[in-house]
Amino acid sequence: MICKTYAAACIGLQVVPVVIETDISTGIGLYIVGMPDIAVKESLMRITTALRSYGYAVPGKRIVINMAPADIRKEGASFDLAIAVALLSAMDVIPADTISEYVIMGELALDGKVRDIYGALPIADSCFQRGFRKFIMPHDSAMEAVDLDGAIIYGVRTLADVIAIMRSDSDAEQMVMRRSADKTPSQKTNSDFKDVKGQQMAKRGLEIAAAGSHNLILIGSPGCGKTLMASCLPSILPPMTKEESIQTSKIYSVAGKSIGRSGLMRERPFRSPHNSASVVSLLGGGSMAMPGEISLAHNGVLYLDEVTLFSRATLDLLRQPLEDGRIVISRARYRVEYPCEFMFVASMNPCPCGYYGDQTHRCKCSEREIAQYLSRVSGPMMDRIDMHVWVERVPAELLVAEPAAEPSSAIAERVARARKIQAERFAADGIFTNSAMTARMITKYCRLSAAQVEFFDKIIDKLGLSARAYSRILKLSRTIADLAGERDITQAAIAEALQYRNLDRMGR
Repeated sequence: MICKTYAAACIGLQVVPVVIETDISTGIGLYIVGMPDIAVKESLMRITTALRSYGYAVPGKRIVINMAPADIRKEGASFDLAIAVALLSAMDVIPADTISEYVIMGELALDGKVRDIYGALPIADSCFQRGFRKFIMPHDSAMEAVDLDGAIIYGVRTLADVIAIMRSDSDAEQMVMRRSADKTPSQKTNSDFKDVKGQQMAKRGLEIAAAGSHNLILIGSPGCGKTLMASCLPSILPPMTKEESIQTSKIYSVAGKSIGRSGLMRERPFRSPHNSASVVSLLGGGSMAMPGEISLAHNGVLYLDEVTLFSRATLDLLRQPLEDGRIVISRARYRVEYPCEFMFVASMNPCPCGYYGDQTHRCKCSEREIAQYLSRVSGPMMDRIDMHVWVERVPAELLVAEPAAEPSSAIAERVARARKIQAERFAADGIFTNSAMTARMITKYCRLSAAQVEFFDKIIDKLGLSARAYSRILKLSRTIADLAGERDITQAAIAEALQYRNLDRMGR
């Protein structure tokens, strides 16, 4: 009799159900077929040893294990548990009529313990959509899927736990994973805008960026507070919606960064890779098609401190993901796609010595040196950054005497109101913020008066703005009007938006 169990393969965020068929017949041999990789082939040794530790001897017969569909490569050790259950069923240890109800995933240790896997959440969600309701997974991995409504998630620690579930033992119910009743949301960040003295224009710029999810670069001399203000940004961002939370949690699950975390992610991610980060670590890929920093920042913030220290070639590779909101990674062995809709925030000095425009230090750089320094971030890349915010050094008297500034909670309320306006505006368009508007949406939602059109004509000629820069100024103006509760874009909103294009005025 052929016994079947069900597992799944994760290729990026795409999940492919895998049927594991086991047959024991007359003869001698142990075979595993269906395009397994080395780790899957080696599972036979892990499984037989684990079974022996529980007193189950694999019969000396002809055993064939087929993993279907056979045209998709099966990688990793996460199929161990499903293969072991299929073998136990073929050996009449557990009932064959119950195993088909479950999706079973997990790696087996030689002593029968079950080790964690990557991708538990997307596997459970995808298979649930296909009609499966019961899942057996390693305990810590199963915690990722406790927020999946309607699914029964069993968290197991040993092979004995799996056998108990299959036999419907009385203690099997204790292995069903449930939400923690006393789970409280953790603090978003330890940084708060109330600790930032002065910097009113920069803080206003960050508020506008958060309200419309706009890309932003902070330019200022060393020690003026760029990194501190960037670290405060998560404290004013609105919480993720359920849909956003599922999307981001799946990416972290595939990357193995959600193991042991109970339920979906609630906080927007804030990723800050070092300037020595490789292209693969930023964009994703590698031997296992893992998501990179840009995908781990999905629905959150990607912050590049001292952006000029990143190679220009690396920065230019971010251009297409910033435009499309997704990254397609194509290699000889795979082709995967990850979402990467994030706020891009960067900081940089204004010149090589760092003191161009500083009131207390003299800049020693020539105009040519400054131009070469700024060109480390290419023009097309800078075009994709909506806001160029100049950060001035805070005078000593403000640092010492100024009282605590406006807290992040007050700014977050204004950001939330603006985001609500945008959510209502774009309810039928499939986007959430002004920064995601297409050219057609800009025409529809960013209408200008005749006087405003004439004003823009003069500005474009004077600054030599590109079409992309023009559209980003319009989006920025729309966000500023939303923060003010204005139905239409005002002249004041346009004028303020132009203030955040500093590098255009410097000849970029």
